[in-house]
Amino acid sequence: MKIAAIIPVKTFSNAKTRLDLSPQKIEDLCKVMLEEILHTVSISPQIDKVIMVTKEEKAIEIGKKFNTNTIIDEKEESVNSAVVLADKYLLENNYDVSIVFPQDIPYIKTQDIDFMLNYKSPPNFAIIVPSRRFDGTNALVRMPIDLMETHYDEDSYKIHMNTAKEHTLNVAMVFVKRIMWDIDNSEDLKFLLEQKEKPHIAEKIKNILEID
Repeated sequence: MKIAAIIPVKTFSNAKTRLDLSPQKIEDLCKVMLEEILHTVSISPQIDKVIMVTKEEKAIEIGKKFNTNTIIDEKEESVNSAVVLADKYLLENNYDVSIVFPQDIPYIKTQDIDFMLNYKSPPNFAIIVPSRRFDGTNALVRMPIDLMETHYDEDSYKIHMNTAKEHTLNVAMVFVKRIMWDIDNSEDLKFLLEQKEKPHIAEKIKNILEID
Protein backbone atom coordinates (compact mmCIF):
# COMPACT_ATOMS: atom_id res chain seq x y z
CA MET A 1 0.00 0.00 0.00
CA LYS A 2 1.54 3.30 -1.13
CA ILE A 3 0.83 6.18 1.24
CA ALA A 4 1.63 9.85 0.56
CA ALA A 5 1.43 12.91 2.77
CA ILE A 6 0.11 16.11 1.19
CA ILE A 7 1.18 19.41 2.77
CA PRO A 8 -0.26 22.57 1.19
CA VAL A 9 1.85 25.63 2.04
CA LYS A 10 0.64 29.20 1.58
CA THR A 11 3.06 31.92 0.58
CA PHE A 12 4.51 32.94 3.94
CA SER A 13 3.55 36.59 3.44
CA ASN A 14 -0.12 35.53 3.14
CA ALA A 15 -0.05 33.08 6.04
CA LYS A 16 -1.11 33.37 9.66
CA THR A 17 -2.76 36.77 9.31
CA ARG A 18 -4.57 36.28 12.64
CA LEU A 19 -1.29 36.24 14.55
CA ASP A 20 -0.42 39.69 15.80
CA LEU A 21 3.18 39.47 14.58
CA SER A 22 5.43 41.29 12.15
CA PRO A 23 5.78 39.81 8.64
CA GLN A 24 9.36 38.72 9.44
CA LYS A 25 8.30 36.88 12.60
CA ILE A 26 5.45 35.17 10.75
CA GLU A 27 7.87 34.05 8.04
CA ASP A 28 10.34 32.73 10.63
CA LEU A 29 7.54 30.92 12.46
CA CYS A 30 6.28 29.37 9.22
CA LYS A 31 9.79 28.13 8.43
CA VAL A 32 10.19 26.48 11.85
CA MET A 33 6.78 24.81 11.65
CA LEU A 34 7.23 23.62 8.07
CA GLU A 35 10.70 22.25 8.71
CA GLU A 36 9.45 20.31 11.73
CA ILE A 37 6.45 18.69 10.04
CA LEU A 38 8.51 17.83 6.95
CA HIS A 39 11.13 16.26 9.20
CA THR A 40 8.50 14.19 11.03
CA VAL A 41 6.60 12.93 7.99
CA SER A 42 9.81 12.24 6.08
CA ILE A 43 11.06 9.85 8.80
CA SER A 44 7.67 8.17 9.32
CA PRO A 45 7.89 4.50 8.28
CA GLN A 46 4.24 4.74 7.20
CA ILE A 47 4.74 7.43 4.56
CA ASP A 48 6.32 6.63 1.20
CA LYS A 49 6.31 10.12 -0.30
CA VAL A 50 5.81 13.68 0.91
CA ILE A 51 4.07 16.03 -1.51
CA MET A 52 4.28 19.75 -0.79
CA VAL A 53 2.06 22.08 -2.82
CA THR A 54 3.29 25.66 -2.81
CA LYS A 55 4.76 28.54 -4.75
CA GLU A 56 6.72 29.87 -1.76
CA GLU A 57 10.40 29.80 -2.76
CA LYS A 58 11.64 29.52 0.83
CA ALA A 59 9.34 26.54 1.43
CA ILE A 60 10.64 24.85 -1.72
CA GLU A 61 14.20 25.24 -0.41
CA ILE A 62 13.24 23.72 2.95
CA GLY A 63 11.53 20.84 1.12
CA LYS A 64 14.75 19.93 -0.67
CA LYS A 65 16.35 18.98 2.66
CA PHE A 66 13.73 16.28 3.15
CA ASN A 67 13.49 14.90 -0.39
CA THR A 68 10.02 16.40 -0.70
CA ASN A 69 8.25 16.22 -4.03
CA THR A 70 7.09 19.79 -4.65
CA ILE A 71 4.19 20.72 -6.90
CA ILE A 72 4.17 24.40 -7.82
CA ASP A 73 0.82 26.02 -7.07
CA GLU A 74 1.00 29.11 -9.27
CA LYS A 75 -2.57 30.27 -8.61
CA GLU A 76 -2.66 29.60 -4.85
CA GLU A 77 -6.44 29.81 -4.87
CA SER A 78 -7.16 27.68 -1.79
CA VAL A 79 -6.10 24.66 0.22
CA ASN A 80 -8.71 22.65 -1.69
CA SER A 81 -7.26 23.53 -5.09
CA ALA A 82 -3.77 22.68 -3.78
CA VAL A 83 -5.03 19.25 -2.70
CA VAL A 84 -6.56 18.71 -6.16
CA LEU A 85 -3.11 19.23 -7.71
CA ALA A 86 -1.58 16.68 -5.34
CA ASP A 87 -4.43 14.20 -5.88
CA LYS A 88 -3.87 14.33 -9.64
CA TYR A 89 -0.16 13.52 -9.20
CA LEU A 90 -0.87 10.69 -6.75
CA LEU A 91 -3.50 9.09 -8.98
CA GLU A 92 -1.17 9.24 -11.98
CA ASN A 93 1.55 7.59 -9.89
CA ASN A 94 -0.62 4.81 -8.46
CA TYR A 95 -0.72 5.84 -4.82
CA ASP A 96 -3.39 4.20 -2.66
CA VAL A 97 -3.76 6.50 0.32
CA SER A 98 -3.21 10.21 0.98
CA ILE A 99 -2.96 12.11 4.26
CA VAL A 100 -3.48 15.87 4.13
CA PHE A 101 -1.67 17.71 6.93
CA PRO A 102 -1.51 21.47 7.53
CA GLN A 103 1.94 23.00 7.94
CA ASP A 104 1.14 24.43 11.39
CA ILE A 105 1.17 21.31 13.61
CA PRO A 106 4.85 21.30 14.65
CA TYR A 107 4.37 19.01 17.66
CA ILE A 108 3.32 16.00 15.55
CA LYS A 109 5.42 12.86 16.14
CA THR A 110 5.82 9.74 14.03
CA GLN A 111 3.94 7.65 16.60
CA ASP A 112 0.93 9.93 16.09
CA ILE A 113 0.85 8.90 12.43
CA ASP A 114 1.15 5.23 13.45
CA PHE A 115 -1.72 5.58 15.92
CA MET A 116 -3.98 7.34 13.42
CA LEU A 117 -3.36 4.74 10.72
CA ASN A 118 -4.37 1.93 13.08
CA TYR A 119 -7.90 2.94 12.09
CA LYS A 120 -7.46 2.36 8.37
CA SER A 121 -9.81 -0.11 6.70
CA PRO A 122 -8.93 -0.70 3.04
CA PRO A 123 -10.03 -0.63 0.28
CA ASN A 124 -12.07 2.51 1.04
CA PHE A 125 -12.06 4.61 4.18
CA ALA A 126 -11.54 8.05 5.64
CA ILE A 127 -9.84 9.08 8.87
CA ILE A 128 -10.33 12.57 10.23
CA VAL A 129 -8.42 14.27 13.05
CA PRO A 130 -10.10 17.55 14.04
CA SER A 131 -8.39 20.68 15.26
CA ARG A 132 -8.37 21.47 18.98
CA ARG A 133 -11.46 23.70 18.63
CA PHE A 134 -13.28 21.19 16.41
CA ASP A 135 -13.66 23.69 13.60
CA GLY A 136 -10.86 22.56 11.28
CA THR A 137 -9.34 19.32 9.99
CA ASN A 138 -5.73 18.68 11.02
CA ALA A 139 -5.38 15.32 9.29
CA LEU A 140 -7.51 13.86 6.53
CA VAL A 141 -6.73 10.33 5.34
CA ARG A 142 -8.46 9.12 2.17
CA MET A 143 -8.46 5.80 0.35
CA PRO A 144 -8.78 5.77 -2.57
CA ILE A 145 -7.08 9.09 -3.28
CA ASP A 146 -10.22 10.43 -4.98
CA LEU A 147 -12.66 9.13 -2.35
CA MET A 148 -14.00 12.68 -1.83
CA GLU A 149 -13.24 16.33 -2.45
CA THR A 150 -11.86 18.39 0.42
CA HIS A 151 -13.63 21.30 2.10
CA TYR A 152 -11.01 23.30 3.95
CA ASP A 153 -11.59 26.89 5.12
CA GLU A 154 -15.31 26.33 5.84
CA ASP A 155 -15.85 24.58 9.20
CA SER A 156 -14.06 21.75 7.48
CA TYR A 157 -14.18 19.15 10.24
CA LYS A 158 -17.98 18.71 10.21
CA ILE A 159 -18.18 18.94 6.42
CA HIS A 160 -15.40 16.37 5.99
CA MET A 161 -17.15 13.99 8.39
CA ASN A 162 -20.48 14.30 6.56
CA THR A 163 -18.93 14.14 3.08
CA ALA A 164 -16.86 11.09 3.99
CA LYS A 165 -19.98 9.27 5.23
CA GLU A 166 -21.59 9.86 1.83
CA HIS A 167 -18.71 8.02 0.14
CA THR A 168 -17.76 5.19 2.49
CA LEU A 169 -19.09 3.32 5.51
CA ASN A 170 -15.60 3.33 7.01
CA VAL A 171 -15.17 6.75 8.59
CA ALA A 172 -13.08 7.14 11.73
CA MET A 173 -12.78 10.27 13.84
CA VAL A 174 -9.52 9.98 15.73
CA PHE A 175 -8.27 12.24 18.51
CA VAL A 176 -4.50 12.66 18.44
CA LYS A 177 -3.59 15.58 20.67
CA ARG A 178 -0.33 16.60 19.00
CA ILE A 179 -2.01 16.61 15.58
CA MET A 180 -4.95 18.61 17.00
CA TRP A 181 -2.67 21.41 18.19
CA ASP A 182 -2.45 23.88 15.31
CA ILE A 183 -1.53 27.55 15.38
CA ASP A 184 -4.12 29.96 14.01
CA ASN A 185 -4.07 32.77 16.55
CA SER A 186 -2.16 34.12 19.54
CA GLU A 187 -4.08 31.93 21.98
CA ASP A 188 -3.04 28.80 20.05
CA LEU A 189 0.57 29.93 20.12
CA LYS A 190 0.44 30.53 23.88
CA PHE A 191 -1.22 27.12 24.41
CA LEU A 192 1.39 25.35 22.31
CA LEU A 193 4.28 26.93 24.19
CA GLU A 194 2.80 25.68 27.48
CA GLN A 195 3.02 22.05 26.29
CA LYS A 196 6.15 20.03 27.02
CA GLU A 197 6.14 17.83 23.91
CA LYS A 198 9.01 19.29 21.88
CA PRO A 199 11.13 21.64 24.00
CA HIS A 200 13.56 22.33 21.14
CA ILE A 201 10.72 23.59 18.92
CA ALA A 202 9.21 25.64 21.75
CA GLU A 203 12.64 27.21 22.24
CA LYS A 204 12.92 28.11 18.55
CA ILE A 205 9.45 29.69 18.61
CA LYS A 206 10.24 31.63 21.79
CA ASN A 207 13.40 32.95 20.17
CA ILE A 208 11.37 34.21 17.21
CA LEU A 209 8.85 35.85 19.54
CA GLU A 210 11.69 37.11 21.74
CA ILE A 211 10.17 35.51 24.84
CA ASP A 212 12.54 34.66 27.70
